[in-house]
Amino acid sequence: MEKKRQGLRDRGNFASGSVPSNILRMAVPMTVAQIINVLYNLVDRMYIGRMADVGRLALTGIGICVPAISIIMAFANLCGMGGAPLFSQARGRGDDREAGAVLGNSFCLLLIFAAVLTAAGYAICSPLLNWLGADESTFPFAREYFSVYLAGTAAVMISLGMNPFVNAQGSSGYGMMTVALGAVVNILLDPLFIFVFRMGVRGAAVATVLSQAVSALWVLLYLIRSSTPVPLRRPDIRLTGKRTGRIVALGISGFMLSFTNSLVQMLYNTQLRDLGGTMYVSVMTIINSVREIVFAGLNGLSNGATPVIAYNYGAGLFSRVRRAIRFITLAGLAYCIVAWVLIQLFPGAFIRIFNSDPDLLALGVHGFRLYFAAIFAMCFQLTGQTVSHALGKAGTAVFFSLLRKVILVAPMIFILPRLFGLGADGVLLSEPISNILGGSACWLTMYFTVYRPLRLRPDAPVREESVPAS
Repeated sequence: MEKKRQGLRDRGNFASGSVPSNILRMAVPMTVAQIINVLYNLVDRMYIGRMADVGRLALTGIGICVPAISIIMAFANLCGMGGAPLFSQARGRGDDREAGAVLGNSFCLLLIFAAVLTAAGYAICSPLLNWLGADESTFPFAREYFSVYLAGTAAVMISLGMNPFVNAQGSSGYGMMTVALGAVVNILLDPLFIFVFRMGVRGAAVATVLSQAVSALWVLLYLIRSSTPVPLRRPDIRLTGKRTGRIVALGISGFMLSFTNSLVQMLYNTQLRDLGGTMYVSVMTIINSVREIVFAGLNGLSNGATPVIAYNYGAGLFSRVRRAIRFITLAGLAYCIVAWVLIQLFPGAFIRIFNSDPDLLALGVHGFRLYFAAIFAMCFQLTGQTVSHALGKAGTAVFFSLLRKVILVAPMIFILPRLFGLGADGVLLSEPISNILGGSACWLTMYFTVYRPLRLRPDAPVREESVPAS
């Protein structure tokens, strides 16, 4: 048992070896996990979009639920993204007791949020969906899906919010399996519930809830086992004011990122519906689906780099932190350029995955090219946000979460359609403009406030216990 525990500790040591290799060792399975995680929603939309007669409206109904689902994910991120870097920093200092306390505190906070969100969701379900852009034709589908999805709130939050603690202990392969198992279950159950049992949209939601429950159970089995380097222990599952404050302060950036995504998506849906009708909302649903695929790679890189940066920063190895920043900037840029080229050249191929309606296809090709016109600039936002988050710079991380979505995108969604007769095109153009402005500001701030100052800080001696046993 002790030998197995030591092996897991060695995998969770990021103070030695190549920095890019450490990041890729974490990022590759986590990217696969992100892509698999996207399948939860994409598989639902692919099957629903091909339902006879009502496919496009049902697809739009699910798209209207996306902002509400993003709010649930925002609270999961608050716990996971807030606690995991503090957990890694504590382990980097060799303080496993504090790491365990952070883990238990985060889990307790997550359970409280899950209970509150479930109750609140059922209480305001109908007015919420109307506010998010549902109309008479799409509301029945949106309500069917979301009312079932709410039942699995706790499972969704455990799988999303606790998996970062699995990855932070070097077990990124196990973390990948968290979402892989759920995705496989979802893929198998979707056609069964939707078509065989003729449950339609409700069946898609049931399949999603059951698959998330499998993922949640898998995470908990890892965290409670005795061979885990820092397991989840019952005495640690309690709130303490200071730790809760630190978790919330750091996790607020991830929370705001998801929450502002929800807000902006609601604005996109309502503005596009008012300017062009439900067909534009259908296009936006497909755009969001493809955006999730693209961002899966970026999120995997970010999640892989975060524990490496946090661990080395906690260990005082600042030259390795700088190497990590250089690597994720270049790797992210290369990835974004490839994604940009594929989307600009083959937008129709992406749209046909979900629906082949000729009118939807014609409108969607044009919308895709506008919305994704500057996606290559997102790598700069990724790097700046990742570094701020990993180093515990909560204020900076929160500001740039707000800058791009709230300060830039939200006003432009209303202003641009009124300029030069742009109409709905103006709504879509707000995204590439914010990518360039927000991404550049975020990266330059990180460069001058973190990257350059770290050059002047000497590395601390590496602790003997941080070096893997030969």
